[in-house]
Amino acid sequence: MPIGKRIYLQRELPDPALVAEFKKLPASNVADCMERNSAMHPRIKLMSKPTAEMAGAAFTVHNRAGDNLAIYAALRFCHEGDVLVISNEGDNTRSLIGEVMMSYLRDQKKIAGIVIDGPIRDIDNLHNWDLPIYARDTTPGGPYKEGPGEINTPISCGNVSVNPGDIILGDSDGVICIPRRDASDLLPKAQAFHKKDDEKLVAFSQGAVDLSWVDKSLKDKGFDIIDDIYRP
Repeated sequence: MPIGKRIYLQRELPDPALVAEFKKLPASNVADCMERNSAMHPRIKLMSKPTAEMAGAAFTVHNRAGDNLAIYAALRFCHEGDVLVISNEGDNTRSLIGEVMMSYLRDQKKIAGIVIDGPIRDIDNLHNWDLPIYARDTTPGGPYKEGPGEINTPISCGNVSVNPGDIILGDSDGVICIPRRDASDLLPKAQAFHKKDDEKLVAFSQGAVDLSWVDKSLKDKGFDIIDDIYRP
């Protein structure tokens, strides 16, 4: 089997009920429950205007930098509800996908979203789409179609490791990756955190919050609080 030219058709998938529950939660709250280590780099930005959060099982694509042959293969093999997660080996000079391929993914394959660690094009139309589209940037420069590439193998996207079948959650803040094996244990913790965060929001808004811990932390860490102006 040639490493670099492998297409795996099967994945271990998360429970659809878990995916549906995570979709109700802000990505930030879930990320906080994973020691704040799951968020993709903010270079990957929301490029469209979805009306709901993105959540689905990762369908991973590792393509050669600036080449989209493996992405065309993904058009053939991805499934409804998948989130395509595409690495690009750090390249940001060539668009990997545009409106033509996106229309097939949206209308025929009915994917849940797409995350690309690289540029796209045709943004004038795509930015109004309801399909969640996350990418680094835009450029009119097109890709090659030579390969190599792999599908449904582990990849890195936005400096985060993504395995096939992981749960990908995205909102206006950005994208996080929830490891499939951790999802069932993580969900109740994230739900409880979200409830507490909503309560905290109300408390802060009403001024009913105790910030004495800040004073203690500043003191413990050796900060000087000086009741004067700064003089060079």
